[in-house]
Amino acid sequence: MTELWISLQDIPAEGREFHFTDQSLWTGPMEEFRVAAKPGREFNASMLIVPQDDGYLVSGEFSGSVLLPCGRCTEEFELPVQGEFDSFEEPARAGETLEDETRLRMHAGQPEFDAAGFLWEQYLLALPENPVCDEGCKGLCPSCGINRNQGSCACARDEGDPRLAVLRNLKLS
Repeated sequence: MTELWISLQDIPAEGREFHFTDQSLWTGPMEEFRVAAKPGREFNASMLIVPQDDGYLVSGEFSGSVLLPCGRCTEEFELPVQGEFDSFEEPARAGETLEDETRLRMHAGQPEFDAAGFLWEQYLLALPENPVCDEGCKGLCPSCGINRNQGSCACARDEGDPRLAVLRNLKLS
C-alpha cells in the first residue's frame, strides 16, 4: 500500500493543514486489494492536524468518484465518494505494542502519522455496502439475465409459495 508518513515534530499548537492530490493514495490500494472500482473524478483531501497534550486531533474531508458495477444490474456507473472525519490519534503507551491499531509511530525518535492509511480507511468507510446505479434500478432477470432497465423479458415470474399469498397485501404500520 502507498505510504505517506507525516512528521508531527514541527506542527505548531494551532495545527497545520495538509492537502492531498496524489491519486496513487487511492489507486494504489484499489489495485493492491483488488477493489472492483476504477478512478472517476480525481480525489482531493484536506487534513488538519492539531497537537493535543496526549495525542493529535485529525480532522478534514475528501471527495472524488469511482466507476464501479451496480449491485443490481452490473452496469458500470460513477459513484461520488466523499466524507468528513474527526479523529483523535494517540501514540502507543510505553510497553504497549499497538502497531496495527494506531496510525502513529516513532521513527528516528520523531512522531509520524500514517496519512495514506488513514485516508484509505476513510474512503472505505464512505463506500456504500451495496452500490446501485439508481434507487429505482430493476436489476437483472434471475431466469434469462436481461437487464430489466433496458427491456422486459417473457420469463414467468415466480409468485412464491401460494400458501403465503394472503400475506402479500399485509401492511404494517
